[in-house]
Amino acid sequence: MKLSCCLMALLLFLLQAVPGLGLPKDTLRCVGYHGFCYRSKSCPEPFAAFGTCSWRQKTCCVDTTSDFHTCQDEGGHCVPPEINCLQEQEGLCPHREWKCCTEV
Repeated sequence: MKLSCCLMALLLFLLQAVPGLGLPKDTLRCVGYHGFCYRSKSCPEPFAAFGTCSWRQKTCCVDTTSDFHTCQDEGGHCVPPEINCLQEQEGLCPHREWKCCTEV
């Protein structure tokens, strides 16, 4: 019994010590944007839906009262990194490496 408890504690420690170990990609992206995974399809106020979590089984919710607003909420549009923006702005894009532009 003690051995199984020690092994479980070691496993939990390793999962916490190694960032991203065992977490789905969409969950990592959500957490990277300071979001949280919510079971319902709609997020509670003041949060807004921003993709999925847990292999598309949950909704990623981001705080709309913080500095982490989506690009579209700020009046921009998301573009891949190879496109040059005439004017960049703050805002979250669904793909982390993409940029938020007001003008391309």
